[in-house]
Amino acid sequence: MAISQTRAAAISSIGIRALSYFFLRWAMLPFGPALIFTLFAIYLPTFVSGYRKEPKYNLVDEVDVVVTETTIRDDNAEADDSPGEPTPSGNEKVVAEQVDIQETISIEKRPMHALRTLLSGAPNPRSLALSALTFLINAALVGFVADRLFRERYYGAEDLSFARVGYVGEHEAKLLIREPDQTKMPINIQIHLKDPQPPFDNPLWQSVGGVRWTGNETDYTAVVTIPLRNSGRRTYEWKTSNNHTGEFTTPPKVGEGPLTFLSTSCIVSRLPYNPADHPLAIPGMRHLAKVLPSLGAQFMLFLGDFIYIDVPRYWAKSTEEYRKKYRQVYASPDWPAVGQNLSWIHVLDDHEIQNDWSANTTGVYQNAIDPYNHYHAAANPPLAKKAGALSARSGATYFEFTQGPASFFLLDTRTYRSNNKVAFTDDSKTMLGAEQLEDFIAWLRRPEPKGVKWKIVASSVPFTKNWGVNTQDTWGGFLTERKRILEVMWDTASRGVGVVVLSGDRHEFAATKFPPPMNSTWPESATVFEFSASPLSQFYSPIGTYRQRDTEDVEIKYINKGNSKFGAITIENLEGGEQSDLKYRLFIDGEEVWNTVILSPPVVIEDVKPAIAAGSWWERFFAWRR
Repeated sequence: MAISQTRAAAISSIGIRALSYFFLRWAMLPFGPALIFTLFAIYLPTFVSGYRKEPKYNLVDEVDVVVTETTIRDDNAEADDSPGEPTPSGNEKVVAEQVDIQETISIEKRPMHALRTLLSGAPNPRSLALSALTFLINAALVGFVADRLFRERYYGAEDLSFARVGYVGEHEAKLLIREPDQTKMPINIQIHLKDPQPPFDNPLWQSVGGVRWTGNETDYTAVVTIPLRNSGRRTYEWKTSNNHTGEFTTPPKVGEGPLTFLSTSCIVSRLPYNPADHPLAIPGMRHLAKVLPSLGAQFMLFLGDFIYIDVPRYWAKSTEEYRKKYRQVYASPDWPAVGQNLSWIHVLDDHEIQNDWSANTTGVYQNAIDPYNHYHAAANPPLAKKAGALSARSGATYFEFTQGPASFFLLDTRTYRSNNKVAFTDDSKTMLGAEQLEDFIAWLRRPEPKGVKWKIVASSVPFTKNWGVNTQDTWGGFLTERKRILEVMWDTASRGVGVVVLSGDRHEFAATKFPPPMNSTWPESATVFEFSASPLSQFYSPIGTYRQRDTEDVEIKYINKGNSKFGAITIENLEGGEQSDLKYRLFIDGEEVWNTVILSPPVVIEDVKPAIAAGSWWERFFAWRR
């Protein structure tokens, strides 16, 4: 019985160690803690019982067998007869065997096997110290899992007070403020130029607005739009009367450059786990903070999964639970270094709602979208214009803006999509919904001002179908709609405006190109590019999941390893203004590991007409004049 208990302790110990390592260093899967705690409940009694009942000594039973042979001769045999040979008279010699058995029983101490004890976690009856040490290793691992699972729950950050920079344009900037302490109201905001040029610039602090009060309906947040009166690219310092400070820089004028911005997605705190970290620490932000001062980035284009409502466990579905997750990220000690002086622009993805969300606005969507709207959408760029109109649709949840040499469209890939389980060949299956698709295509077809050579599409999920795992949640599950969009993108690129898709979600990096079909009316220069980089701070798959399957989605570069990945994109018009280059730099765990440069496509006049035929009269008029 004791041996079986020791074996059970060893098996459960190995399970605890393997699952704890996976949970704390790789992926915080929600079922992990429950399984680890169950194994520990098995391990504890079997370990104690095994230690108490397992013998400290081995019983050694040695048996010695002695065989003695005795030859018996016939009396009539000749004296010189050889032993064992027949005698002349026909008689034979007889050999008698005597067997003596001696059994010795002794008791010996069992081998120590110190290394085996420490590696297996099984009790060692010969050593209380080794047994205690191997037990403490497992207890510590279970404690670390419990610490990661439960300790952040005590940091609800209800009293969090912070301010961050949202969208910054040429003539205005948005500042998000959270302040639950009403004794600090009203909050006054002041700005001034960081580098005033006398005698034309005013170096004094100027009041630019404020917040009179905040309430629970917005989780005590408010967004202030700051008017900017100075022309050109300038850096402003800002401060609030409730003791928050920072700075921001206005973008280059439309059509000018250079413009640098960042792109990534996916944040989970304390992964990889470090017991010495703050409960709300985000290691990936430290990697970003290390290189951020050298990049000169205008903004961070964050492509979703800013929170993980279901990691490490889906505690509740209430609005307050979703709000708490946002507060915890902004309360992280690692946030100020990357958020005080950098504009963050956001896209919605599934973990802000629920994993692989494809149920539109039903279920928990309303609870989930509440804090997203207050903390992110309210400080985002303007809503995208309705096709053929100068204003946005009522209730739109997608955005567009133009800065420097690029125009941006931020897709909402969750609110309007068809169910992921619908067949990918179904012509009615949509990721964007009819209205967003119409507005998106109108934006793709819309002529851009002089000097704007790129259209940047922000998609929370990859545009390529090369990821073989959970493809139905990506554009690979919406191929009919993707094909229609690609055709419009090739039209756009044929008019001399390059199209680049930026995405995240996969916790890996891949650069992919989408060339037009062979022998089509589109030139090869109309190729569309995608750069998919994530996570900022999350697990990565040690086994690659991206693979080129055909000539439609062509692999340029693929890297799966790295807990922290982001891209830095710099766009600059070349001398003469006819073309522009886009440089993509990939950073993994704070180090630049890969980069590439692509050029905006040349104008192909003969491809303009089919590209704009389906547009509005207003779009066709300006396109023909281009």
